[in-house]
Amino acid sequence: MHTDGGGWIVFQRRWDGSVDFSQDWKSYKEGFGSRLTEFWLGNDNLHRLTGTGTWELRIDLHDFETNKYFAKYSSFKILGESEKYKLILGKYTGGNIGDSLSFHKNAVFTTKDQDNDKHGGNCAEICKGGWWFVDCHNANLNGHYYLGPHNTTAIGINWRLGRGYNYSYKVSEIKIRAV
Repeated sequence: MHTDGGGWIVFQRRWDGSVDFSQDWKSYKEGFGSRLTEFWLGNDNLHRLTGTGTWELRIDLHDFETNKYFAKYSSFKILGESEKYKLILGKYTGGNIGDSLSFHKNAVFTTKDQDNDKHGGNCAEICKGGWWFVDCHNANLNGHYYLGPHNTTAIGINWRLGRGYNYSYKVSEIKIRAV
């Protein structure tokens, strides 16, 4: 990826709703979708990649009105399956959409069949996709693919400090780069 100087590895992409991200633990563990369209690289792969060295994180979002947004973080690491793919996130270093991801620091991964969040229900079932949920989220880039504004609060591809819980982004890419 040539964005911001290049060298990025994309581990999540949403852009047309062709892949259902309401997947089970095994699917998120191994990865799913197609790198040509929409995909999740896999939590085991993320753990292997980020387990060595230091990696920075960049999130790119595009809305349906052709606006482009991004957020960057100084470091990103995913622990192994025995630690439920816990998210180790560095500080927010900038962007034009604000920091909605730091809320999820140290959260473990939740899917519809493995509820590890702090909510009374299962956030992955409620929000239609696996994620590092807390109670439930300030950012959820694996939610249901809606075409922009929607009435189902917090279920779309959301970034709270951007367009809020009732707007689902058209494009989402989450990427890492060795520092």
